[in-house]
Amino acid sequence: MQQNPPLRFGYSLAKWVGCFQLYLVGSLVAERDRWPLWLPVFLGAGVALYFALPVEPLPWPGLALCAAAFAASIVARRRDGPRWAFLAVAVAALGFSAACLRSREVAAPILARATGALPIQGRVIQVQVKAGGWQRVTLDRLGGPIPRPLPKRVRISFRPGWPRVRVGRRIEVRATLIPPPRPVMPGAYDFPRQAWFLKLGAVGMALGPARSVAGGDTPPAWELALNRLRQTIGDRVRAGLPGTDGTVAAAIVTGDTHAIPPAILAAYRNSGLAHILVIAGLHMGLVAALVFFLVRGGLALIPPLALRFPIKKWAAAAALLVSGFYLLLAGIPVPATRAFLMAALVLAAVMLDRRAVSMRLWALAAAVILLVEPEALVGASFQMSFAAVAALIATYEIMGPRLAGLRRAYGGKLAYVFHEIAGLALTSFAAGGATMVYAIYHFNSIALWQVAANVMAVPLVGVAVMPFAVASLALMPFGLERLALTPLGWGIGAVTRVAVWVSHWPHAVVPAPVLPVGGLILFSLGGLWLCLWRKKWRRWGLAAMVAGLLPMAFWRPPDILVDSHGASFGVRMADGALLVSGGGRMLKDIWGRRAGPLAPGRWPRWGKSGDGRLICDPDWCLYREAGRRVAFVRKRAGVKAACADSALVISAVPIRRRICAGGGVVIDRFSLWRHGARAIWLEPDGIRVASAATWQGDRPWSFHPWRERVRRDRNGTGSDHRWRSRESVR
Repeated sequence: MQQNPPLRFGYSLAKWVGCFQLYLVGSLVAERDRWPLWLPVFLGAGVALYFALPVEPLPWPGLALCAAAFAASIVARRRDGPRWAFLAVAVAALGFSAACLRSREVAAPILARATGALPIQGRVIQVQVKAGGWQRVTLDRLGGPIPRPLPKRVRISFRPGWPRVRVGRRIEVRATLIPPPRPVMPGAYDFPRQAWFLKLGAVGMALGPARSVAGGDTPPAWELALNRLRQTIGDRVRAGLPGTDGTVAAAIVTGDTHAIPPAILAAYRNSGLAHILVIAGLHMGLVAALVFFLVRGGLALIPPLALRFPIKKWAAAAALLVSGFYLLLAGIPVPATRAFLMAALVLAAVMLDRRAVSMRLWALAAAVILLVEPEALVGASFQMSFAAVAALIATYEIMGPRLAGLRRAYGGKLAYVFHEIAGLALTSFAAGGATMVYAIYHFNSIALWQVAANVMAVPLVGVAVMPFAVASLALMPFGLERLALTPLGWGIGAVTRVAVWVSHWPHAVVPAPVLPVGGLILFSLGGLWLCLWRKKWRRWGLAAMVAGLLPMAFWRPPDILVDSHGASFGVRMADGALLVSGGGRMLKDIWGRRAGPLAPGRWPRWGKSGDGRLICDPDWCLYREAGRRVAFVRKRAGVKAACADSALVISAVPIRRRICAGGGVVIDRFSLWRHGARAIWLEPDGIRVASAATWQGDRPWSFHPWRERVRRDRNGTGSDHRWRSRESVR
């Protein structure tokens, strides 16, 4: 009897599903040795969940879940599948709780509102020299008439030409302070979050030079001593090597890139060589290798030592000590920490006569950083550094044996040079391809010629830069650092010329659309699937990576942008460019990258824009798009005219409801103060508004007026009631 078609289809589908399940189980079992590599991924997933929540959670539920899941993994220890599944849940809960506890650990007061000019006293704990002679000084142990609650740390900028401020001194300076600036648009860089984890409660501008007061120069803690040493070394490097080369040399030695001129910094970034200025795997690996081979080679020249003692282990110990000092000198940034942990484990394996496994070193370094500094996960340094290293390790796991076979098959000096160039190109391509999407997400640009630039510049760094950088540090205690700084300047000059040359190639920097965070997560998971597995099913990760990039094709930039003060507006013109009114360099840069390009013309103070969409007078402006009227109010006198028949009113002054009682959306000065900057889309079916406050959520680092009011009221400065957010949508 012949089966009917539905039954036949169901049988075939069940057979294929069963085969697919067997394939999955078989592949998982075959990759059992790679399972531990996924534990840091689940740890990062827990950290990411913490930062994705709209409200601040408590750490105790995560700790309870971690303990319960870990106990369940012990109970199920005889069954691999359940045991590893429970371990994954326990590790994810541990990451979530670590992020919660870290946020509570660094909790410090934040300045509630901007201050006028006032005298501020504090101890200098960090000084960053910026391009043009500016100084950015961080103070703690504050004193003076600063509004309570008193911030733990503040950062103040000093103008060029004023006397240098020294780390460890207690100073007094007249300055103005503001809270950490809020994001200039939803999805932009969240400086308040970074400031929260730095315990930075305010930033400001000095109104005059600082003067020393009593109470400074106390025996410094280790962090303060390192900052003082870093400042001294940076000053001596810049003094011994004046000009641009000195600022680049100081960045390579101490990790401080703020003094590099903006044009040179842009050239390194646009050519794809910005990683040379950041102390990371390249620098740490070269320093460790140089010290290891120099110490081992030097000891090998002494036969009694070489024949009787394990000089290889001694060299590894020396390389470990010097690498650790280099990490501390750099200020313990995330890329350098990752590189040091991996190098330290390799050197420890040498000292213990063990073999180091590269991908497991990557996983261990990621786990350590995520547990100690969970906030690093959402930063560009962590994402780009670990993505590049994972891609390199996975690439050489596949291509390494093939390259070695080609080298054995085709000998000779010319073939050796060709293999070295091919290896550099492969390294640059793998690392550049892995970090490109993260550069798109954070910086909205792509350095198109980075592979060619790295093939030319990286050998120069290894041969003509890092050896002399190490030598300058070794000679500095004897005052002889100029002997190494002079050839170091030659090497840096050659690398800088490569960066400037490549940055001027056609289409060196390609602007990229905004990548939503969901697309970045999908791309990252696909990349991890591709790198962490070894069997053929790893190729499935490519599909997830491509799917993660698709949202960029559907991203539509906002039609209107407003800053949190109502002082700067941006509107979309007929040619697609964004015309901006007012704003500083940073605001225009972020708006241009995320919603640009910027229109070349100026916002009209009186009259029409070039395409006629915008009409202004001194009191208000009218913007027409797709039959809608959008009014921008500059002064109170323009409120009544702006509210007439406008679908959207954006005002730099407060507006009463009875005055603007039409049927449109009203965003006035109070609304901007409560909710921050706005991004607005004029959709066919209505107006869509996104605010920076909604994007940030109710987190400790975000600004919420009612919370600040309650905090002040509890200090006895007013009645205990809350201000509610009221944005008029009618």
